[in-house]
Amino acid sequence: MSIDFEQLMNRAKEASKTSYSPFSRFAVGAAVLTSSGKIFEGCNVENSSFGLTICAERCAIFKAISEGERVIRAVAIYSPNADSCYPCGACRQVMYEFQGDDEEISVVTENMGNLDVNKLSYFLPCGFRI
Repeated sequence: MSIDFEQLMNRAKEASKTSYSPFSRFAVGAAVLTSSGKIFEGCNVENSSFGLTICAERCAIFKAISEGERVIRAVAIYSPNADSCYPCGACRQVMYEFQGDDEEISVVTENMGNLDVNKLSYFLPCGFRI
């Protein structure tokens, strides 16, 4: 099954509109494609206790997992506040946890209007999984 990266990015852009980011003013949206073909969206949700903030990528992944999905094929990340929006270290490790054994997650970002597609190993060369 091929991946429509443009559609995935459009869903991430829509998700960024629901961001709750009153402290950083840095809205982020993410869209996650699972192995079953479903797409889950998430946005960053900040908290005045900063450690309780959640990134858009983890929000979308946790929505997918809570709905019974277990394998992520691709993650699109978008912020209207930056030319490129890359996943933080915590999100990279969470992505690694839910990638399939036979297929590496594609991470999609947008740079100056162009889609950049990289494998997760580009961002996290030595992920940890038991």
